[in-house]
Amino acid sequence: MKVLALTKYGSLAASTRQRFMLYESYLRREGVELEYATFLGNDYLAPLLRGERPSVRSVVTGYLRRLLDLAGSRRFDALWLQYEFLPYFPGAIEWLSAKFAGRPILVDYDDAIFHQYDDSRSSLVRMLLADKLAPLLRNATACSCGNEYVRAFAAQYCRQTAIFPTVVDTDTFRPGRRKESDAVVIGWIGSPSTWKDVRPVLPKIAQLCSAHGVRFRVIGAGSGAAADRFEAMDLVDWSEASELAELQSMDIGIMPVSDQPFQRGKSGYKLVQYMACGLPVVASSIGANRDMVDEGENGFLVWSPDDWIRALGRLVEDPSLRSTLGQAGRLKAEREYSLHVHAPRMVELLKSVAGKQ
Repeated sequence: MKVLALTKYGSLAASTRQRFMLYESYLRREGVELEYATFLGNDYLAPLLRGERPSVRSVVTGYLRRLLDLAGSRRFDALWLQYEFLPYFPGAIEWLSAKFAGRPILVDYDDAIFHQYDDSRSSLVRMLLADKLAPLLRNATACSCGNEYVRAFAAQYCRQTAIFPTVVDTDTFRPGRRKESDAVVIGWIGSPSTWKDVRPVLPKIAQLCSAHGVRFRVIGAGSGAAADRFEAMDLVDWSEASELAELQSMDIGIMPVSDQPFQRGKSGYKLVQYMACGLPVVASSIGANRDMVDEGENGFLVWSPDDWIRALGRLVEDPSLRSTLGQAGRLKAEREYSLHVHAPRMVELLKSVAGKQ
């Protein structure tokens, strides 16, 4: 069985690594051969991760490459499509692309990317593209969704939907060893595009760091975060090679999220990473975070800036509480957000889509 994975981004994107590449060995073991066709490669994504503008050439090349990939798609048993065929093209083009491909399609949404269109700042985008994903979903055999918020949207159009959280290999993502003498580290991992959600709580974090001798480690925020830096804040560039070690150097993981439509559909991958590494978590009480954080058991859900400082303060001052909540988070990651749990489900779904069961 041959499957063409039409990803939007290259391997530098967490969505590509964790929702496609992570499953590769399991699929191969079950006789599923996966071939990748990337729309926007790492030459586009690398500048974005540095907080810079990508080249126009990389975008134009992406559209041309996608058209060529569609032309050769009929030699596969199924298409595994990330988000859409052609971003910012109207729904009629998505419909034509699906018909032209002529193969069963599994669409994957980890986040609420439909809000890039129906909630766009541009009135023209909202007018022309608000419903652009509906024709694609009507022609898809199934849709895998990162959370219930996304699934509810997809289910309006697609006849088969299933929730697949963004997971990690819990054999790899494990708790590290921290010395009791080390300063407590509050950590955040993300990208330049999500750093804006952290800014509203930075004054409280800075206050806490100053009062308790705590460090705040920021991974992947890009050069734009330099203007927000305070004395106890460490800015670290993200790399796949160092990601795990950086996570294991933390004592507490945070996920601030603003109360906006797109953010309500976030799948909480940061929380999965933190919990798998045995960290207690503090997260905004929004969207999928509410399902992932069990209040007082593996972390705390917060709303106001004062909530943040109270929750973080408790964890900073109580090593035993950090350990207890971190262990509970680790167990939840193993039980609900592990590759070993969801890989057999993904194999079954792809074979069902291709009619190979």
